[in-house]
Amino acid sequence: MAGGKGTRMKLAEEKPLIKVCGKPVVEYVLAALKDAKKIDSVIVATSSCTPKTTRLMKKLGIKFLETPGKDYVSDMGYAVQTLKLGVFLAIAADLPLVTSEMIDAVVERYERCGKPALTVAVPMETKAQLGMCIEYSFKADNKDVVPVGINVIDGRKRYGDEWLDQDIYLMNNDELAVNINTLQELQLAERLLSQKT
Repeated sequence: MAGGKGTRMKLAEEKPLIKVCGKPVVEYVLAALKDAKKIDSVIVATSSCTPKTTRLMKKLGIKFLETPGKDYVSDMGYAVQTLKLGVFLAIAADLPLVTSEMIDAVVERYERCGKPALTVAVPMETKAQLGMCIEYSFKADNKDVVPVGINVIDGRKRYGDEWLDQDIYLMNNDELAVNINTLQELQLAERLLSQKT
């Protein structure tokens, strides 16, 4: 999902193209998807808000779909209907520390859960310990959790107004907790990436 405006960053650059350690954040996500054993194809959802991202996808030879650019959920619904998707993994373009192993673990959990949808979340305390802003949280197993921007959904089920029965996959993982919405979070991502290399 790479069609958002990224207004919170207050930067001129499109959010998927924000450089983390010299590389656009979306390229980290694409590399993880490419190396994941459980992913068979990748389509990047761009919008009129992210024309440079669309151009980069063309240059990289990656399939893309231009969505209306309304919001994350609406654009995901548009992609489901337009592409007639079955089971798919939706992932935000601003997760530079995600790995192929994490993605495979998410898909494997979905395959076992027996529900039409799965949402990946991290404990709110993990985000707080990293000093990250928390805009939205919910309760799961009596814990406050924050969604990370990774979902697996069966698009053949009714999608849109109806709330699908879902499994919550709680992953206590600093890397998944880091999505980039502020300059402070960008600096945190760069620090954590530098430590990994």
